[in-house]
Amino acid sequence: MQTPDPYTAPTPHPAVRPEWLARCQEEILDPGLPIVDPHHHLVDRANTGRYLLPELLADTESGHNITHTVYLEWLSMYRAAGPEEMRPVGEVEFANGVAAVVASGTYGDTKVCAGIVAYADLMLGERVEPVLETMIAAGGGRFRGIRYITASHPDEAARGSSINRPAGLLREPKVREGFARLAPLGLSFDAWMYFTQLGELTELARAFPETPIVLDHVGGPIGIGPYAGKRDEVFAEWRRSIRELAPCQNVHVKLGGLGMRLFGFDFHTGDMPPSSEQLAEAWRPYIETCIDAFGPERAMFESNFPVDKGSGSYHVFWNAFKRIAADYSRADKAALFSGTATRFYKLG
Repeated sequence: MQTPDPYTAPTPHPAVRPEWLARCQEEILDPGLPIVDPHHHLVDRANTGRYLLPELLADTESGHNITHTVYLEWLSMYRAAGPEEMRPVGEVEFANGVAAVVASGTYGDTKVCAGIVAYADLMLGERVEPVLETMIAAGGGRFRGIRYITASHPDEAARGSSINRPAGLLREPKVREGFARLAPLGLSFDAWMYFTQLGELTELARAFPETPIVLDHVGGPIGIGPYAGKRDEVFAEWRRSIRELAPCQNVHVKLGGLGMRLFGFDFHTGDMPPSSEQLAEAWRPYIETCIDAFGPERAMFESNFPVDKGSGSYHVFWNAFKRIAADYSRADKAALFSGTATRFYKLG
């Protein structure tokens, strides 16, 4: 399968408007709580704008106690030449370079890009192994695994991912052949798909129980296109699928991504950006369903910045998560905000 062009891939996400975001400023809740942000990107291209180390640090230093971050692939800084399958190695080199700069201590205490998740084409089958080995070498001890987006929906109006791949990829023999190379190398798998595809991930997790898997963005319950105005119906189907997936002990879930247009919330259209109270009210049913199903030891809050930044500010998002988790025990909060991500991504 041809690697997507990182400079022309579409972006269906709300635009980031700094002046709009600045209209909502909040006092930081529980500012001492350690947080690992296990899902952010760094990018600089025309169709998505610039979000590099200065922009990330402006967010992570906005009041919450962000101790570590995990970099997630988003088609950034691929190599310009060389074998097609090796070009995504450039993203690992880039993220590791950022991590090395921050490790100097010059830019504060947050260990940015302490873990790195890249893209590798699993359709290569067993031939993906040298790609993974090259990424391990390029990661400077920080490379943790891959994300292989399989988001697919026949109705274009229902799509909310920057990448849309053919249906049924996780059932493809070649993909599974490539997937089988992850666990022997000590690597994990980030899964991003729509709620209509969660059964495929359940099948995969059962077939490869030794491979650590994390489901991104609460499993993608769509709220746009043919699903607009059908939130209750979608929620019921999504919840059934989440409950079927959760017994797979190798699967974890990321609690976030809800600022994407995909979910059908309209906060990005308001005259004022949302408050943490508004976000917590809207997001609570999805996040609590996931925590109830997986437990705090297999669930982790995520920012998904800058993708979600079109819908609200970093400090407001984490305030919203803290509001949702307000009644959980101290131990459960520690797991949700840092412990689970630290264990899953081996951050030490």
